[in-house]
Amino acid sequence: MDKTDEMMFVNHESLVKKIYIIRGQKVMLDFELAEIYGYETKNFNRQVKNNIEKFEGEDFMFRLTEEEMHDLRCKIFTSSWGGTRYLPYAFTEQGIYMLMTVLKGDLAVRQSRALVRTFKQMKDCIVENQGLIGKREFLQLSMQITSNVVEMQDLRRDLRDVEDKVAGLVDNLGNVVHKSELSDLILDLSNPQLKYGFLLLNGQPIEANLAYKDIYRIAKKSIYIVDNYIGVKTLVLLKDVPSSVEVIIFSDNIGKGLHTLEYQDFCEEYPFRKITFKKSGGEFHDRYIIIDWNTEH
Repeated sequence: MDKTDEMMFVNHESLVKKIYIIRGQKVMLDFELAEIYGYETKNFNRQVKNNIEKFEGEDFMFRLTEEEMHDLRCKIFTSSWGGTRYLPYAFTEQGIYMLMTVLKGDLAVRQSRALVRTFKQMKDCIVENQGLIGKREFLQLSMQITSNVVEMQDLRRDLRDVEDKVAGLVDNLGNVVHKSELSDLILDLSNPQLKYGFLLLNGQPIEANLAYKDIYRIAKKSIYIVDNYIGVKTLVLLKDVPSSVEVIIFSDNIGKGLHTLEYQDFCEEYPFRKITFKKSGGEFHDRYIIIDWNTEH
């Protein structure tokens, strides 16, 4: 048998999960299309190869590279793909419409009609709401902005290091330029309206975000954070911690500073950075960071 008797129900919700952005195009992958049409993947691709002249050009179909497949796995992080090891073919919307002329049978006709209806609903929805930004998109944007701010602070620290070295050289040349003048000049490169928290680390004042990142870099085995007032920034500051380091956050999330959607978006963006949450039970008010607990140094 070339086809299975199973039919996957096609609707907006199930379809949108199978649409990916690759090479700047919205595409669907061969093994998921095969599932929709009730084919085994190899037999599905055989039908395509028998009509390959209809799919010439990347605007119809192309094969993923190893790098593209790796990136997609990292972003999607789904177990539904099973043990897929080969490089799948990606079909654009035009390619999918062309598929409808190739695949025959009652099941293929029913699924093609369902796909066409669903594509139309999706396009209508996009047109009607093209000026709006959804809650999930807003949360993703918020997480990206937070990440950018942290990176800017890293850059500010590097600039200060350069400023100190340059000022030291200038001092040796007769104190022609004062450190304060260089500081004003260099700090003007960043947004002067952004306000940052400061704390003391090793006896020196340092921007809080940079201090946390420096502390997290020390960890070899575990990071325990006790903080009842967490938010998306708490997660972003942990994104570069090696996957071998266990991270546990003890928090009652007072004020709901961290939302489930924010955590889900973080997990999708950084799938290998696992974070475990445990209730603090209302026992703590201050913030604590415990590095490599119960480990000899």
